[in-house]
Amino acid sequence: MPKRILQGTVTSDANDQTVTVSVERRFTHPVLKKTIRKSKKYRAHDEKNTYKVGDQVRIIECAPKSKTKRWEVLEA
Repeated sequence: MPKRILQGTVTSDANDQTVTVSVERRFTHPVLKKTIRKSKKYRAHDEKNTYKVGDQVRIIECAPKSKTKRWEVLEA
């Protein structure tokens, strides 16, 4: 099964080798037919601490790195 790749914005880089990425998705409401925006935060592994708050990054699924990290930063 292919690994998922998501794109989002770094919202926190406070922890060592970890960034929090906010990923927004848009979809049409089934009844109201209105476009809705939902966001979700993912914790991603950043080996060299290169990404800062506000950076646009792509993250990819990986094997669990810690209790909360199941993603790693692919590129900016």
